[in-house]
Amino acid sequence: MRNGCIRLPPGLSVLLLLTLRPADKAPGASASMACAPWCPPHSTCVNATACDCLPGFISSSADIITDPTETCDDINECRPSLPVSCGKLAECRNTEGSYYCMCTLGYKLVSGAMKFSHESQNTCQAEISFPTWTPAPGIKSQSLSRFYEKVQDLGRNFTLASAKDTIQDIIQEVDELLETAGDLENLSRSEQHCVATNLLTGLEHVLRELSKSLPSGPLTFSTATGTELSLEVEEQGQRNVSLSVNKAKMLLNWDTVQESGDAGPSVVGLISTPGMGKLLAGAPLVLETEGPEVLHETHTGLLQGVSPVLFSDVISVFVSNNNTQNLSSPVTFVFEHLVTPVPRQQVLCVFWEHGQNGSGHWATKGCRMVGTGDTSTTCLCTHLSSFAVLMAQYDVQEEDPALVVITYLGLSLSLLCLLLAALTFLLCKAIQNTSTSLHLQLCICLFLAHLLFLTAIDRTEIKVLCAIIAGTLHYLYLASFTWMLLEGLHLFFTARNLTVVNYSNVSRFMKKFMFPVGYGVPAVIVAISAASRPHLYGTAARCWLHPEKGFIWGFLGPVCAIISVNLAFFLMTLWILKSKLSSLNTDVSTLQNTRMLTFKAMAQLFILGCTWCLGILQLDPAAQAMAYLFTIINSLQGVFIFLVYCLLSQQVWEQYRQWLKGVRKSKADSEKYTLSSRATPEAYKPSTTLQFHRRNGHL
Repeated sequence: MRNGCIRLPPGLSVLLLLTLRPADKAPGASASMACAPWCPPHSTCVNATACDCLPGFISSSADIITDPTETCDDINECRPSLPVSCGKLAECRNTEGSYYCMCTLGYKLVSGAMKFSHESQNTCQAEISFPTWTPAPGIKSQSLSRFYEKVQDLGRNFTLASAKDTIQDIIQEVDELLETAGDLENLSRSEQHCVATNLLTGLEHVLRELSKSLPSGPLTFSTATGTELSLEVEEQGQRNVSLSVNKAKMLLNWDTVQESGDAGPSVVGLISTPGMGKLLAGAPLVLETEGPEVLHETHTGLLQGVSPVLFSDVISVFVSNNNTQNLSSPVTFVFEHLVTPVPRQQVLCVFWEHGQNGSGHWATKGCRMVGTGDTSTTCLCTHLSSFAVLMAQYDVQEEDPALVVITYLGLSLSLLCLLLAALTFLLCKAIQNTSTSLHLQLCICLFLAHLLFLTAIDRTEIKVLCAIIAGTLHYLYLASFTWMLLEGLHLFFTARNLTVVNYSNVSRFMKKFMFPVGYGVPAVIVAISAASRPHLYGTAARCWLHPEKGFIWGFLGPVCAIISVNLAFFLMTLWILKSKLSSLNTDVSTLQNTRMLTFKAMAQLFILGCTWCLGILQLDPAAQAMAYLFTIINSLQGVFIFLVYCLLSQQVWEQYRQWLKGVRKSKADSEKYTLSSRATPEAYKPSTTLQFHRRNGHL
C-alpha cells in the first residue's frame, strides 16, 4: 500500500489494462509513438500515453500512470494494514519491491532456512534453551553442590525474555562461589584444578548460548567483587571488535567470530574472573618445545617444576563460532599487571589447556608475547580459550663470588692494558707495519667488547635496548675472534718466512684483505642472525644470544672454527721454529732472536683465543677448576697482548725511553721558564717595589 491506495489483484489489473489500452495501431504506424518515453523507474511502458508500475510498486493514483510527474513507489507489505501475515514467532521484513518473513530472534525454521514468504511456510521453533552444565565428576564439595543447584533453578525458570537477567545471575553465582570458596579450599591441588576447568568450560558454553538471545549491540555485566563480562551481538560485520573488562582488553576481527555461511547473529564475549586465580594456584606450566617462549637454559628452577604465579586476572573468551583452534588472524590481548615485575622473572603469555582427566595446565602453544613493561603485557594468540599472563619465578645458578671478582678485576686490568697497547701502536712510528695494524684492530675490538660487557650485560630492563646490546656484543666479540684469526695467519706466514722468502707478497695480501675480512665477515654473520630471528637477541637474565633453536651457534660456530684454525696455525708455527732451531749454528744473535720468537709464539696461544676451548672442559669433576682457569686466562687476554707486543719489544722500549726523556726535558724547560718568568718582573720594576716599601713605612 502507498498513500492509502490498495494494489489491485492481478486479474483486475489486467482487465483495467485492457480497458485503458487504445486500439492497436494500423500496420506501418511509427514505432516511436508506441511507447511513452517518460516512464518513471520501477515501471514498464504500456503505450505512448501510459506506463504500468512493476509488482511491489504503486503510484499515487493507481498502477497505470498517465501523468509524467507521477512516480512508482515501493509498497511496504509489512505495514499492519496490509493482509500479509508471517505467522507466530516470525516477523515481516520489507525490501524494495518485495518482502520476506523470518523467525524472531531465538527461533529458527525446522528446515534450517533463514527466510520464507507466507504464513503457511512458518515452522519457527525455539532455537535457544538453557544449556546443560554438569558438575565435575568425583569432586565432593557442599559449596559446589549448592552452586549447581542454583544453576539448575536458573535453567528451569529461563525464558528468552529473561536472558539478560539470567546472564547477570550466572556470573553473580560464579563470583560468589569463587569469593566464598568454603570447602573448595580443602580440596587437593589437582581437584581444585578440575573444578576450575569445569567452571571455565561451563561458563563459556552457557554464556555463548544465552548471549545469542540478546538484542544487537554491546552489553556489559559486572559484580560488586570484580567479575565483569563484556560482549557484543551483531548480525554481520567486517570490522575489528574491541572488548574491555577490568584489567584486560581484547581485539579481534569480526570474521573470526562468524561461522562460515552463518547469516544469523554473531556473538563475541570477554569475561574476567579475578577469583579464579585461587583455584589455579600451583597449576603446572607446559612450555612449547619449538617456540619463542622457551626459557633460557639457566631457568633450571622452572624447568624442574617450580610453579609460576599469576601475573594478571584470568579471562575467558567465547564466540558463536565453535571452531576457534586455528584462527585465520591472531587475537590481541593486553593484560594489566597485578604487581610490578622484578629482575630474574620471565613473563609468559599462556592459556588454560584442558587435560584428559578433567584437570588442566597452563600452556604457551599458539600464544606469544609481543611486548611487556612495568604495567602491562601484550599477547598474540591464534586460538581462543581462557588466558592469563604468568610470572615465571626461575632460579639462576648462583654465581661464584670469587669468579665474579676475578672477572671484573681481570677485565678491568685488560681494559687498561688494551688502551695502553692501542696508544702505543698508534703513536710509536718505529713499529708501524702490517703486524702493528693487526694488533691495533684486535685491541680496539676487545676493548669495546669488554667495556660493553662490564657496563651493560645485565641491562635487561628495556627489551629493545637489551637486544641492541646483545647484537653489539655479538658483533664485537666475533670481530675480535676474526682479528685473532688474522693474527694467527700472519704469525704462521711470519714463521714460514724464516725458510721461504716471500714476506712481501704476504704483507701485500694482508694489507689488501684484512679490513674487509676483519670487520666484514662478523657483520655478515650478525646481519643474517638478526634478520632470521631478531627476537632471540637478549634473554631474561643477560643481554646475550638466546639458546633457543641453536641460535647461540651463531656465535659458537664461528668461534669454534677460528679456535681450531688458530690452533692448527700455532702447531705449524712451532714445527717451523723447531726445524729452524735444529739447523742453527753458533750464531748467538740469530739464536736469541729465534728463541724470543719462540716465546712469543707460545704466548700467542693465549692471544689467539685458543684458551677459550677451556670452556668446553667445564664438566664434572673438574668443572670448578676449569671455570677458574678459563676465567683467569681469558679475562687477562689484554694483559698478554700488552706484555708480548709492547713490554717485550726492544723497539717499543726504545720509543718509551725517548718519550720519557722528552717528558723530562719538557718538564725541566718548563721549570726553567717558570723561574725566569718570576725573576724578570722584579728586575724591571724597581720603582714599584720602592713605592711599596715607602707606603708601608719600611723606608
